[in-house]
Amino acid sequence: MLAYLKKVVHAWNSKDRHSGASGYEEDPPLALSGELTDNVNTCKAILGSANMDVIIREFSFGREQRFRCALIYINGMVNITVVNQHIVQPLLYGDPSALAAAGASPVEWMKAAMLSVGYLKEVAHMDEVVDECLAGNTVLLLQDEKRALVVGTQGWEERSIQEPLTEAVVRGPHEGFTESLGTNITMLRRKIRHPNLTLESMKIGRYTKTAVCVVYLKGVVNPKLIEEVRLRLKRIKIDGIFESGYIEQLIEDAPYSPFATIDNSERPDVVAAKILEGRAAIFIDGTPFALTLPMLFIEGFQSPEDYYTRPYYASLIRLVRFLSFIIAISGPAIYVALTNFHQELIPTPLLISIARAKEGTPFPSLVEALGMGVVFEIIREAGVRLPRPIGQTISIVGALVIGQAAVSAGLIGAPVVIMVAVTSICSFVAVSLNEAGAVIRLTALLLAAFLGGFGLVSGFLLLLIHLAAIRSFGVPYLSPAAPLNIRDLKDSLIRAPLWLMHTRPRMTGGYNLRRMSPETGPPSPPAEERQK
Repeated sequence: MLAYLKKVVHAWNSKDRHSGASGYEEDPPLALSGELTDNVNTCKAILGSANMDVIIREFSFGREQRFRCALIYINGMVNITVVNQHIVQPLLYGDPSALAAAGASPVEWMKAAMLSVGYLKEVAHMDEVVDECLAGNTVLLLQDEKRALVVGTQGWEERSIQEPLTEAVVRGPHEGFTESLGTNITMLRRKIRHPNLTLESMKIGRYTKTAVCVVYLKGVVNPKLIEEVRLRLKRIKIDGIFESGYIEQLIEDAPYSPFATIDNSERPDVVAAKILEGRAAIFIDGTPFALTLPMLFIEGFQSPEDYYTRPYYASLIRLVRFLSFIIAISGPAIYVALTNFHQELIPTPLLISIARAKEGTPFPSLVEALGMGVVFEIIREAGVRLPRPIGQTISIVGALVIGQAAVSAGLIGAPVVIMVAVTSICSFVAVSLNEAGAVIRLTALLLAAFLGGFGLVSGFLLLLIHLAAIRSFGVPYLSPAAPLNIRDLKDSLIRAPLWLMHTRPRMTGGYNLRRMSPETGPPSPPAEERQK
């Protein structure tokens, strides 16, 4: 059935590609002319002269006002202080006559002695002029010059650096990425202060032209991984990119799988640690979430705090997360299978309690579990969307009131409420697997309701086969468990001491395995103590 759906989707995509309706054929770039008036009129036609935020100022400067130029920028996207004090003022009050007499072109002497800004760039095509203006820079057009000068003047309101809400920790850095690409890159460079940290930027989106940056550590990452990332990003032809989820869904390996094959994080320390393991990161302007790839299934049970605490407690917490995920995807299904098909497996006192609680309820176990599951999802969604003080009240009070009222009215049994509540709590322990867990939980519940334990076991067997078949940029999703790599198991369900993890994971950092000296570790006892 899944193969048939893939063929249908592929056929529709092929039909769209051959229909000629894509509209993504790019026109040849329009070169700037030496006539200032023509260039200004073209800019007005493209940017829209009626737009109130498009500022185009024409003026003359120099001795006897012999030089004419036009200043173009978008109001609200530039730092107006930089524009006034470092562009307009030097041009109006400066004297470029000596430089002009020496034979230098206006662009050259403006770069050399007039403009006191850090970022200057020359462009020769109209599309580059428009793109730079829309990016928040200021463009200078000059008479008798077929080149324009781009001045870096970006400046708009940004959200301050705060602790990430989705990855809060007790011990560790309490800073998270923001919506500014430049700020995020700076935070990452503060973590990895090495010249091999490489950034490759590109723009994606026909209309949004969103800045996307691929970050990796040269000499550690596998070059084939970077080549594959570049290829997949260049294939994207879309109107706009507004969040990292767009990129994730357009380049992932298993689009029909409920499991994500590209991870995301808004913590600089997490992204830096994965880059040091030989992974690549993708930063998108306008979102605090950075993508990291390849991704392994075991990452859903790891937390940055695991590496900041002692290994024994970290290993225990990882096992708790794994147990919580098992309960989250199989709890209601096991309850329905036991009460409907395998009552002999339930201890007699517990079976009597369940039967007493279900006495007089009008619905079967499947309807009860589905109904309460839907109600809890509605309450959770309402708590997320409402303002935080009201949302917390709705989540807690709503769940208690509705559950107690349903049991008191005899609509459902108390064991179902307990099971759904425990399942909902466990589903939030492994947050990155929450979406996949919801789909698996519903599927397992239907299999258990119609086929009992046989359906449940068959479903989980198919799930394991599916997980073993997934790849994330060529890396097996279940590694290091399948294929088995005993050396990499030291950072899987348990977390070995840091001084034992001398090498990077073989599947992600095999290009450069060594990351720690073998001598690194706790000091040995002195010789006299060893002799005692």
